[in-house]
Amino acid sequence: MGKAPNLFTYRDVDTVAQHLRVYVLQCQKAGLARHDAFKVAVSGGSLPATLAKALLAPSNGSEDDTPQFNKWEIFFADERAVPLDHEDSNYRLVKEELLDCIPESMGKPTVHSIDIENLDDTQKLADRYQELLMNSFAAKDSVKLPTFDLLLLGCGPDGHTCSLFPNHELLRETDAWVAAIEDSPKPPPRRITLTLPVVTHGTKIAFVATGSGKKDVLKAILDSEEGRSLPCGLVNEGAGEKVSWFTDSSAVEGVAFPRRGSL
Repeated sequence: MGKAPNLFTYRDVDTVAQHLRVYVLQCQKAGLARHDAFKVAVSGGSLPATLAKALLAPSNGSEDDTPQFNKWEIFFADERAVPLDHEDSNYRLVKEELLDCIPESMGKPTVHSIDIENLDDTQKLADRYQELLMNSFAAKDSVKLPTFDLLLLGCGPDGHTCSLFPNHELLRETDAWVAAIEDSPKPPPRRITLTLPVVTHGTKIAFVATGSGKKDVLKAILDSEEGRSLPCGLVNEGAGEKVSWFTDSSAVEGVAFPRRGSL
């Protein structure tokens, strides 16, 4: 079981946020020690609100309990081919929930959004975002895959993560870092997404899944053979113990998978 993902369960979303804060700041410390930067990929959905609750809580004053946002580089695990102020934009969601709420005294992260000049060409949008990653993570010919310090991901009720959907051909993509999707089963249909090899190559990967609406899919992902083929299950399989699930008790009701911690 040494290669299994870590499942952490807490009583409610507030407690999930408290423990997520500790985890993220541990990842920040490791990233800063490695390369004096903290390179993070984030998803949309309910994640930005939980992340804001975690990171904007009062600090105890110690360096280990202080987000150093001026050293953060924030990328998007997936994005929709819409303007940045559109209601479907993950950038807009992260901006409103987190970025706009960071006090000036905490510094401001560098945020890498999509190139809105290419909204009409999803493949070009993906290519430009991959170039952006290449510029940050070194030339592609010398780095096979970018290594994020942390990927913060959600889990859809169908087991999708990023814009990687069950049984979709993009799950077999092995060359691209960023892929275009024109036929997302969840609207809007046109998106870009980090590919599975990039996700599983991260130094740390955290799923945040809360609420009773997640219990059926989490039971499938964590307890069943079939669930291993769902996108979240493929991340578990590919990244193993690098993966940590942060859940509340209602999201894992009936799940047999062993917990690493609970409150």
